[in-house]
Amino acid sequence: MEFISTNVEENYHGTIVKDPFRWLEDSNLSTTKAWESKQMLATNQYLETLPRRKYIKNRLIDLWNYPKYFVPKKHGDYYYYLKNNGTKNQPDLYRAKEIRGGTEGVEELVIDVNALSMDGTVAITNLTFHSNGLLLAYALSGNGSDWQTFRVLNLETKEHFLDEIHWCKFTSIAWEETGKGFFYNRYPSAKDEKNEENHFNKVYWHTLNTEQEADEIVFEYPEDQQMLFYPSITADHSYLLLYAGRGTEHKSKYLYKDLKTPNSEFKWLLAEGDALYSYIGKHENQLFFFTDQDAPNGQIIRVSIDGSRREVFIPETDESISSIKIISNHFVVSFIRDASYCLKIFTMTGKLEKEIPLPELGTITEFNGKENGNELYFSFTSFLSPPTVYRYCFLTGDVEAVFKPTLQVDPTPYTTEQVFYQSKDGTRVPMFLTYKKDLIRDGQNPVLLYGYGGYHISITPSFSATNLLWLENGGIYAVANIRGGGEYGLTWHEAGMKEKKQNVFDDFITAAEFLITEQYTNPSKLSIMGASNGGLLVAACMIQRPELFGAIICNVPVLDMLRFQKFTVGRFWVSEFGDPEASEEEFNVLFAYSPLHNISKGLQYPPIFITTADTDDRVVPAHARKFTAALQEANPDTTNPILLRIEKGAGHGFGKPVEKIIDEHADIFSFLFDQLTV
Repeated sequence: MEFISTNVEENYHGTIVKDPFRWLEDSNLSTTKAWESKQMLATNQYLETLPRRKYIKNRLIDLWNYPKYFVPKKHGDYYYYLKNNGTKNQPDLYRAKEIRGGTEGVEELVIDVNALSMDGTVAITNLTFHSNGLLLAYALSGNGSDWQTFRVLNLETKEHFLDEIHWCKFTSIAWEETGKGFFYNRYPSAKDEKNEENHFNKVYWHTLNTEQEADEIVFEYPEDQQMLFYPSITADHSYLLLYAGRGTEHKSKYLYKDLKTPNSEFKWLLAEGDALYSYIGKHENQLFFFTDQDAPNGQIIRVSIDGSRREVFIPETDESISSIKIISNHFVVSFIRDASYCLKIFTMTGKLEKEIPLPELGTITEFNGKENGNELYFSFTSFLSPPTVYRYCFLTGDVEAVFKPTLQVDPTPYTTEQVFYQSKDGTRVPMFLTYKKDLIRDGQNPVLLYGYGGYHISITPSFSATNLLWLENGGIYAVANIRGGGEYGLTWHEAGMKEKKQNVFDDFITAAEFLITEQYTNPSKLSIMGASNGGLLVAACMIQRPELFGAIICNVPVLDMLRFQKFTVGRFWVSEFGDPEASEEEFNVLFAYSPLHNISKGLQYPPIFITTADTDDRVVPAHARKFTAALQEANPDTTNPILLRIEKGAGHGFGKPVEKIIDEHADIFSFLFDQLTV
């Protein structure tokens, strides 16, 4: 395959860096389109030679065909919940007046999401109900884009208002008490129907049954063009709060406005921006916030309305706080304990009342309930159990399963164990291993090792129908809870960001070495997979230790660590990675591990399967294109495949249709089965 190089160079603090594939950043160039077509042709020709591909896809269709329920929440007389009956492309919105004992025959379809597009690429990305239970503002996204359009539904008549709210990305809705309108945040409109710069986020007031052009700006902050503002209203509708933060930066501020006082101004409530603050609720004229200020694992603080007084209400423990809500006049708090969840209930005086027993090591994906109700609904999942919705009754203390899906396969032949290993610097790192109970540790088992390691995101046990295919065929599925995540709070995150990013790669490499040393597998049978920041992880580890791996799955990756900040929301990642242009020290760190800039010529890298999507507006496909081209040019005689798969009409992953997910996973696992001889 021919490659078109350019002589583009950049001077970073005196270091000249060549960028011969800069042209591949432009999706509209005919040369880029022609190059993509050749890549997809080569990838499809390879996949068509794989004899087990048809079996894999058909088996995935069977495994994915089970009902999937989201956590219900009561609004007015109904419980509302999203549900996918099996292999529909998107979950639809349903409601029922009673859900205990099943919803068969009593549930009512509210929004048929799958009817909104022929190919299933339109997804619901936000549901915000008015407290009166009569109004719903919901967002739709097409082709996996972060851009959203909001519509408003009358839940009594199930008829839509004419309102459509555009220019929304990372948008929150806050309904006014009477339901005559709502506050929301959005970006300025642009001539090309997208504000590609994503600057100057503002808060607007929208009156129902009016055109968006008439919306009033209620707050803007031109002093900081990168600040995002998320509105929320206290449960008694007395105060409008604004969360203020810069994208993925783990710090925030808060402003407030008295809605009961005419013409009141916004005032700073928490103005320091020295830590992360997140509003929980209001009780007895006090505001409650989560914060990690002086508490890496998180704590709950109580703040006076004007912010003049604050005190620790529920102090930090050795477990990391994940989520907090006020339900049934209690604080319900989910914690992460050694990369697995626990759920605790505290009184409104801050006293621990009880811990709700959970079935096994796993994850609480969501929970909710009404502040003045008497029930809590939560969803629990593990590596071998699909998300099951449970109901906890505050009056009796009973826990019962409400939505428990039935699988097409028996998970009992498999087991999950948690192991701990020492990383390069001696840090103790947890890892989950799931496999057949009769596994023989002879060093010959195929392993798929997954990791992420960034943004304070915890990778805890969760179910995947696709992983059952891997387990059925004798595979081990491993998840390493490496630094950079939030498994052990802020300290764990900070130990894997910016100048400490190499710790993330060391943790993952050491996990691979552990699996080999402990005779679970050997390098020829060891594959690694990661997506987004995890795509950076697996690519960097492949570059640093190519002899350690038998195959690489690199999904929607960030790979050009000198130009990531140039594209869409990439500038928000500077707080995580550093700024190669503003800081020479941070440039040196990024340049040292950037996968695109550390490819060795003539070196046989492991087989690699790279995926991206043509409408990914979070991690743009330029990263995957440039890295693929650079690998192929540096190693023209390699006998290991370097393949790029480009999904059409898809984004970064959220809202992707089930059909596309199955197709993609069929290709990925066909590649793995072939390369690892499964």
